[in-house]
Amino acid sequence: MQGESHNIILINISGADKPGLTASITHILAHYKVDILDIGQAVIHDTLSLGILVYLPESAQSAPVLRDVVFRAHELGVSVRFTPVTETSYAHWVSAQGKSRYIVTLLARRISAEHLQRVTSIVAARDLNIDRIHRLSGRIPLDCVHDQGRSCVELSVRGEVLDAEALRREFLAVSAELDLDIAIQEDNIYRRNRRLVVFDMDSTLIEAEVIDELAKEAGVGAQVAEITERAMRGELDFQASFRERVALLKGLDACVLEHIAARLPITEGAEKLVSTLKALGYTTAILSGGFTYFGRYLQERLGIDYVYANELEIESGQVTGRVVGTIVDGARKAELLQQIAQQEGIGLQQTIAVGDGANDLPMLGLAGLGIAFRAKPIVQANAQHSLSTLGLDSILYLIGFSDRDLIESQTNIDLTQD
Repeated sequence: MQGESHNIILINISGADKPGLTASITHILAHYKVDILDIGQAVIHDTLSLGILVYLPESAQSAPVLRDVVFRAHELGVSVRFTPVTETSYAHWVSAQGKSRYIVTLLARRISAEHLQRVTSIVAARDLNIDRIHRLSGRIPLDCVHDQGRSCVELSVRGEVLDAEALRREFLAVSAELDLDIAIQEDNIYRRNRRLVVFDMDSTLIEAEVIDELAKEAGVGAQVAEITERAMRGELDFQASFRERVALLKGLDACVLEHIAARLPITEGAEKLVSTLKALGYTTAILSGGFTYFGRYLQERLGIDYVYANELEIESGQVTGRVVGTIVDGARKAELLQQIAQQEGIGLQQTIAVGDGANDLPMLGLAGLGIAFRAKPIVQANAQHSLSTLGLDSILYLIGFSDRDLIESQTNIDLTQD
């Protein structure tokens, strides 16, 4: 048949992995001057799966090449299979390289078969093809299989996402049902080239709302906590509710601030995340609707580069119930993100913003990667990505780092400190 040819052959080799196997097979192909059109290799539990798509030149007859590969595979103790590929099929495969690519990341304490089945079924239903599946988390010892640890699997998929918002909602529904985080992002040059990460402080970097802690000391805890919760859900104007809450703190002894700062619970994974980002050369910032005093405390403890928050006015050793200067609300956070990025010479596509409240949505929407972390429902529904099951350091998975990468970076950190 015209246009059809068996000069293109897919060679699949599988079996126990051993050093030199790939070199031995490609040595034969090199001898016959075979062209490599595509190659892929994976090793799972010391078992190799190697695929080589080859084009045999007119000068090389297929029989001797394939015979020699079979003999060598037998000597190596591996299996080999040959699949002829038509020129039409190959041309169709080549044309598909222009399709968009996406990374789907699954994060959970333990990733189960059900997790993968549900996610891959959604991917298949939208006619997206999975090109690669890769585990980013470390290997799990057998006696820890059922522990509540941390697992991450990354899927590289290809195709056209016709309704990105509907797909995100579908993933969000599965996340809520199965205690699994699912993130999908375009696989472009920016994904592993982020340079600036900005954080909300309260209920993001720390597992507390500082204004609520101050209110408890002032004896108005319940009243302030109720206003805070409504503001974070987006039910109240942030600036008005903030002034109302601060006014209730009037007369509080300023020495209380130091005691509260000392007992602030740092969010799981925050210290590891920031130290890793710092070692990798990222710029970090706190953009908080809370108070500068506590932001600076965290800046010193974690090594944050910038802090922007609200200045609590103190006179004669007491809180006045007022703030000094411009209130850092949602709009101000977005402005500050732009300002820092411009000052550092970083494009917005290279920025990451992390927060949990409604006042974080403007910066989450502006950043190249906006992450709602253990967030209120309204924030989860409107942010690009939502993380709830693991600690803050799981953000490193979203930008493509594996546990092995992180071990290497920690080694470099230790060597630098020494």
